[in-house]
Amino acid sequence: MYRLSDGQWRLLADEQVRNDAASSPAPRRELADGRLLDAYSQAVINVVETVSPAVISVTGRFGDRGGSGSGFLITPDGYAITNSHVVGGRAKLLAETADGDRVDVEVVGDDPATDTALLRLAARELPFARLGDSDALRVGQLVIAMGSPLGLHATVSTGVVSALGRSMRGQDGRLIENVVQHAAPINPGNSGGPLVDSRGQVVGINTAIIAFAQNLGFAVPSNTVEWVAGELLTHGRVRRRTFGISVGLRRLPRQQVRELDLLSDQVVEVVEVIAGGLAAQAGIEPGDLLVAMNDRVVSTVDDLHRLLSKWPHDAAIELTVVRDGQRLSVAIGAG
Repeated sequence: MYRLSDGQWRLLADEQVRNDAASSPAPRRELADGRLLDAYSQAVINVVETVSPAVISVTGRFGDRGGSGSGFLITPDGYAITNSHVVGGRAKLLAETADGDRVDVEVVGDDPATDTALLRLAARELPFARLGDSDALRVGQLVIAMGSPLGLHATVSTGVVSALGRSMRGQDGRLIENVVQHAAPINPGNSGGPLVDSRGQVVGINTAIIAFAQNLGFAVPSNTVEWVAGELLTHGRVRRRTFGISVGLRRLPRQQVRELDLLSDQVVEVVEVIAGGLAAQAGIEPGDLLVAMNDRVVSTVDDLHRLLSKWPHDAAIELTVVRDGQRLSVAIGAG
């Protein structure tokens, strides 16, 4: 009888293992899926362990009937971010840190137009989160929401960026631009809390949900937050250019649109000019039609606000105006 040596047995055994693996790919797929899930879980765990110490809950002081929400520290000496609607016009608040400490809070500045507020906690040497670049976000990217929904402190949820470039109304009626839509579940109380990417950087402030919908959350982008926080810290308010005019919308006949070589049949009409304002100084008159600003089309009040918000305070503005059927260029001085 032919007998195999130990070495031959090992060779046959190895070959059988390879054949079994080739004919049964399911265990390999399960192993690969498990590794992917482990990597996903570890990424979330790393972010939570890094950022959650900087997340706070924000409430009114004793006897204050105002609402509550979340926030996050951005410096070790106590500066923090939350939503304007969480502040609710109050000058003093209370914050609870991740360690359970309750700390008095001063409202440094409040900007309802972007639903952003800057706070200062009466404490030092605090953990803080870093603001990331919201312009670098991509649809489908993993994001993590943190906060205190319904008073449940240190709650974490995950999802993906669902859409970019959304717009929503601030409390003063202005549009908040480049809002991040995401699928991380959030609820009342998450307002003001951070939306974080997989590197542990804050890419937005959770600010709104759609009632009765699921996994439709919205966050003010971190780049807007950074700019607003700088304005509030330096000036106590967000400086925005104003012309000193009241306006309405007007549609022009197609023939006039063609004759004036306009790109839109809807224009912004000046209804009132406030004495002493920049527009009055530049010679803008009631009845003037604003059709462009610095060669950018203006067809709505939102267009005007958007362009004004992006233009430096120390730079002049050129308005294209239609008056008595003629196009004019009017320079608005720095303000």
